[in-house]
Amino acid sequence: MPLARSWSIALLGLEGRSVEIEADIGAGMPGTKLVGLPDPGLREAKDRVRAAVRNSRCAWPDTNVTLGLSPASLPKVGSSYDLGIAVAVLAASGVVPAGELPGTVLLGELALDGRLRPIPGVLPALLAARRLGHRRAVVPTECLAEAALVDGIAVLGAAVLSDVLGWLRGESELVRPEAVEVGDSQHVPDLVDVVGQPEARWALEVAAAGGHHLLLTGPPGIGKTMLATRLPGLLPPLSRSEALEVAAVRSVDGSLSRSAPLDLVPPFVAPHHSISAAALVGGGAGLAAPGAVSKAHRGVLFLDEAPEFGPERLEALRTVLEEGEIRIARAKGVVRYPASFQLVMAGNPCPCAPPRETDCTCSPSARRRYAARLSGPLLDRVDLRVRLRPVTAMRAHADRDRESTEVVRRRVVAARSRAVERWSEHGWSTNAVVPGPVLWREFALPRQVTDLVERSLRRGAITARGADRCLRVAWTLADLDGAEHPDGDHVASALGFRERSAA
Repeated sequence: MPLARSWSIALLGLEGRSVEIEADIGAGMPGTKLVGLPDPGLREAKDRVRAAVRNSRCAWPDTNVTLGLSPASLPKVGSSYDLGIAVAVLAASGVVPAGELPGTVLLGELALDGRLRPIPGVLPALLAARRLGHRRAVVPTECLAEAALVDGIAVLGAAVLSDVLGWLRGESELVRPEAVEVGDSQHVPDLVDVVGQPEARWALEVAAAGGHHLLLTGPPGIGKTMLATRLPGLLPPLSRSEALEVAAVRSVDGSLSRSAPLDLVPPFVAPHHSISAAALVGGGAGLAAPGAVSKAHRGVLFLDEAPEFGPERLEALRTVLEEGEIRIARAKGVVRYPASFQLVMAGNPCPCAPPRETDCTCSPSARRRYAARLSGPLLDRVDLRVRLRPVTAMRAHADRDRESTEVVRRRVVAARSRAVERWSEHGWSTNAVVPGPVLWREFALPRQVTDLVERSLRRGAITARGADRCLRVAWTLADLDGAEHPDGDHVASALGFRERSAA
């Protein structure tokens, strides 16, 4: 009874599992059966593959064909198994030899005429294949640049099914990847364009230097969005490993650039306030897809008009901000996506939001209800809160020398280097992720420096979490000043950032 095997990769979020595709050609009435928990899109593969094989001038078996995807208990989603199914069937029927298949991962969707179409998730699939011990992979040529980012596994590209069959017979060679181009997909605006707002510019620099979350409050047209969009330009370029993490999420999402998949610019994601909770944190039918928080991984998530997002979406961010990843449970399994980002929120001081506060027509209760849309637990996780004041003289500000993004970035990079040197033994890269107990015990400051924090705790101005975050901001201020340790002024400035009203 002819039997052959090929291998592919199943993705659960960014985690990959090896899938063995078995093709059994037995006696009986002609027909094709697919088993192993395929989703509706994969159940249609038998029809796509049969047409692709016939249009590639190969004969489909005229007997009973059973296709098994193992492990049988693992849900199989998508069309990436088409190429593996076609090769397994043709190997079982003796059209191609099976000697090259062990250790080779086959990924790709088949068109009815035999063309190999690109699929999402090639990068995380090959990262998993390398970890699982596979030594080679065949992917569609359009995914070749993405696949070439994975070191330690030989990558080959094919445009049509017949190319793969010719390679298996030893009659032809497949396409090999070229050098990967480093992308610069985002145009980052320059900080020099921002008029006035010296306090907000300073807060933006502190946020970039320490990886802190930021809240900007002020009337419309004052420059909140301008400031937020310039934060990615202040951040250091991503390392290769960080860029691969970002590219893996984009690959699963289907938004990865085909020509320049490796982008060293930190991502900037700004969803509209009408976004659903599932689109924000991840979700969807079947296995959950990544949301905006994961697309902003290693970058900036900007919530403009934050009070308009609603409590369901805003409160869903609380756990993500603490843990740096999102876990989504579905009936078919639990998926994990990275979500380590800097949160920047912008909001108005009240519903009517006039240019001048003296023109406000809102009642005190309306202002309180509007401010309460940003809950205390969420605000407690925001290190820097800044109230922007109206710009009253454009010409006067335009005549002054304003620092550019490049100038500020040099200070940010220097401050981050000091933090990395200090925390490198523990594996932390920014002050914002250092656990509070470490700051209070291992890197404890003199009591006269922390007295301000203790007094704020006693009078209830800050929480215990807020005290930890004050110390993190103080360390960032010290790094920007080039000081070895924070002093009382740094701690006072950190408290000032937290105690400002968001309303």
